[in-house]
Amino acid sequence: MDITVETIIAAPIAKVWTLYNTPEHIKNWNAASDDWHTTASTVDLREGGQFSSRMEAKDGSMGFDFAGTFTKVVEHERIEYSFGDRKATIQFTNTAAGVQLSITFEAETTYSLEQQQQGWQAILNNFKRYVESLN
Repeated sequence: MDITVETIIAAPIAKVWTLYNTPEHIKNWNAASDDWHTTASTVDLREGGQFSSRMEAKDGSMGFDFAGTFTKVVEHERIEYSFGDRKATIQFTNTAAGVQLSITFEAETTYSLEQQQQGWQAILNNFKRYVESLN
């Protein structure tokens, strides 16, 4: 089953694209809650390139690597990637209100669909706040 999260960001598409795909920026927004953070990030943004973000609880109690391989990259438009045996697509669309950023990903079985949707949406909301704070 696929889950989609989305938001509209009041910023130019080139800026949204850059801030979404640059490791130094990813470390500033990539967390679902204030008690987590991303301590390391790498991005090789090309088809066949890999990415990884180290996400950790700020209290040091747990952490994990979110990593995968880019399978399609269309600059300022679309990114597709695989992570484990799952896939995701990120769509960047210009609108009158800003950039609509939509992420569709294959659900996993450990957590409920609602938990997965809420977690990914929280990260996307953090990204929106981060980008708009730099305007």
